[in-house]
Amino acid sequence: MKIVTVTDAWHPQVNGVVRTIEATNRELERGGHRTVVISPLQFVTLPCLGYADIRLSLLPYRKLARLLKRALDDTDEVAVHIATEGPLGAAARRWCRRQGVPFSTAYHTRFPQYLKAMFGVPEAWTYRFLRRFHSAARVVMTPTATVEEELAAQRFGRIARWTRGVDTELFRPLEPLALGLPTPVFLYVGRVSVEKNIEAFLRLDLPGSKVVAGVGPALDLLKRRFPEVRFVGVLTQPELARLYSACDVFVFPSRTDTFGLVLLEALACGTPVAAYPVQGPLDVIGRAPVGVLDEDLQRAALAALKIDRQRCRDFAQAHNWAACTEQFLSLQWPAPRAPATAPAVAALPAAR
Repeated sequence: MKIVTVTDAWHPQVNGVVRTIEATNRELERGGHRTVVISPLQFVTLPCLGYADIRLSLLPYRKLARLLKRALDDTDEVAVHIATEGPLGAAARRWCRRQGVPFSTAYHTRFPQYLKAMFGVPEAWTYRFLRRFHSAARVVMTPTATVEEELAAQRFGRIARWTRGVDTELFRPLEPLALGLPTPVFLYVGRVSVEKNIEAFLRLDLPGSKVVAGVGPALDLLKRRFPEVRFVGVLTQPELARLYSACDVFVFPSRTDTFGLVLLEALACGTPVAAYPVQGPLDVIGRAPVGVLDEDLQRAALAALKIDRQRCRDFAQAHNWAACTEQFLSLQWPAPRAPATAPAVAALPAAR
């Protein structure tokens, strides 16, 4: 089968959506499938308000329609997956509905909570838009049981699970990156923006040092407020694995992530986790002895220092991308001209 993924999130962005698509496509190709990504790199774009490194495609419908038609003019079975709810996602949704082409969508980002935190937009308004967007999909894929429950409570239909994994060959205990910092070293990796709640981590009274890896709109502000923190920017994945290996605790201060791939990356490198007991950390870690979840983040970070790093590695090895990709593949429908049997999820209730 050929899988065509339409996404508004792509390089040079470094985030969970991009990594999920890359890892899934890599596993699909290992299994003999073909993959195509339609991204903002193929369109004229404008910077997103407040997020200059995020590019939004400008009037993409006509070109996207040509790209999708070309992708579907194939002797193979072809399935369309719309990964994001931005301009490209909306254009792909419109084209697929007009052409009668079934498609899947994914709920990667908790936009209702993000937009409320950043701009004060009522969550109900955002949920109304998202519910309409996803209602036309054959299935809405969610990463965890908590997200499923959240969307069901908001009257989303056709919900099914597509969990996340980690590349344990890439992310593994390696020679530590030379930091030259007082120990213990506490690390945050991810987008440097308001909704990630990074300041809650940086304000903690902890021994040793703090390191932040990533970029985003809050980077300059946080650098000014916390000059004692080491900000290392964006690293390659091999460098990131060495950074995880060099740090004593991975601190995850976000309260709004749907999953948090970085949690599994850190654990795969043997680095224990400290986080709030909220969606994301609860779904990934739960009660496993590889992290400390506490409303007192300082207490969690200090307690995590005592965790055996080998336990963290062992836990991560049970969460691989191959199994996640099998879930993804089972939820795809080929275009109607290709003979196919709809997967079992078709029996799920219709979208409202």
